Amino acid sequence: MKGQSIIIKKVKKAGHGGAHGGSWKVAYADFVTAMMAFFLLMWLITMVSPEKKLALSNYFQSVTIFDSMGMSFLGKGAEVLDTGIKNSQQLEGETKGGNISTSLADKLQGNSKEKLKEKIKKEVEAKLTGVKDQVLVEVIEGGIRIQMLDKDLKPMFPLGGSELTPDARKILQIVSDNIKTLKSARISIEGHTDALNYSTNKYTNWELSTDRASAARRELEHNGLNPDNIAKVAGLAATEPLIKADPTDPRNRRISIVVLTDTSASAGDNVQSAVPTPQAAEQKGEAIKPGIVRINPLAQ
Repeated sequence: MKGQSIIIKKVKKAGHGGAHGGSWKVAYADFVTAMMAFFLLMWLITMVSPEKKLALSNYFQSVTIFDSMGMSFLGKGAEVLDTGIKNSQQLEGETKGGNISTSLADKLQGNSKEKLKEKIKKEVEAKLTGVKDQVLVEVIEGGIRIQMLDKDLKPMFPLGGSELTPDARKILQIVSDNIKTLKSARISIEGHTDALNYSTNKYTNWELSTDRASAARRELEHNGLNPDNIAKVAGLAATEPLIKADPTDPRNRRISIVVLTDTSASAGDNVQSAVPTPQAAEQKGEAIKPGIVRINPLAQ
């Protein structure tokens, strides 16, 4: 019709940037990036050797970002880890040559000994609850000492014999599993008895303690310990009681395993180099207590 106006309606459709917009994508991308960086950092931490971790820790304890005439630590790169500690073998050589501070080397060795001690103790407590109080683990100079003690009604060997009991075999299994991977360790195995003697001189505490030490050695080797790592097997009879106030205490009947992880010292530095004779024990004032005689040779 003439004079009638035509009205055109245009509907504007709302796009994706309407109600929420696209800002959530940016936030989500930042979150994913942060998570990726976090897991990458965790992976890198697990790949760094303990020596480098300790070196990095020492660096940040003594160096600030304002050192070196305004240069930050970011410009140092690998120099942060260049403390002379490359690996455990080089650590040993450089410690001998005096290129590394004694405190740093001692700290590294001390950490490894403490970790080994705690690992053995935790495994014994978890797997052998009934005899956990019969296993003593202590850190000594150059390594650790593991002692397997007798107890009333819970012996490590049958009375007067050198055959390992099932509990003793289980303890030695845990010990061997933890020390057989120490390729350069030197190991000493010592057998000890109490001060109660046999009524015959044909078989004494000296033979018994030696036989028990040899039985422990065979069991460790059977469980995978390298025989080349064993430096000494000795029977000391009753010359070194654990309970000095009572030489007849059953806890004096024990097997002592010394594991030297510090290869810069020989096994003879921390353990006796030879089995003492009864005469030598008397000279040191450690003579076997006289007057106590076992009537039954199996009651050892």
